[in-house]
Amino acid sequence: MEIVNPVMWSLHVGFAVLWTGSVLFVALAVLPPALRGDVDGGVLEGIVGRLRWITRVGALVFLASGGHMAGTLYTFESLTGTGRGHLVLTMIALWFLITGLVEVGSGKLTDGLDAGKLREPARDAKPFLYGAAGLSVVLVGTAGLLATPGIM
Repeated sequence: MEIVNPVMWSLHVGFAVLWTGSVLFVALAVLPPALRGDVDGGVLEGIVGRLRWITRVGALVFLASGGHMAGTLYTFESLTGTGRGHLVLTMIALWFLITGLVEVGSGKLTDGLDAGKLREPARDAKPFLYGAAGLSVVLVGTAGLLATPGIM
């Protein structure tokens, strides 16, 4: 039995769950108290730092595992000419968008926290982190479609 494919799938799905869950957690559970000023700045900085770490390590894992899966399962023609291929390309676009939104939102939070502020940077980061959370839900839905046999 070949071990590379199951390892790549496991890494890919495991990091996808960790990453999307982290984005949703920060946007829905951490940001609202930060907007009210109910979170310690040091704690918030630690959480945001961990989200950035997960996002960046995840990017490397997604590139390696997703690249392997795309290279073994798809051709250029099947990526651009089939429904399943379009779902893969949609997931890649969503990954880039979510990563960008997380980086910008977390950067705004970190910069404000470094300046000794809390509510203002949380307010500045809110549209980016809420956007990332919304797109994370779309990403998971797209993955569900891709995982459904015979749907496309």
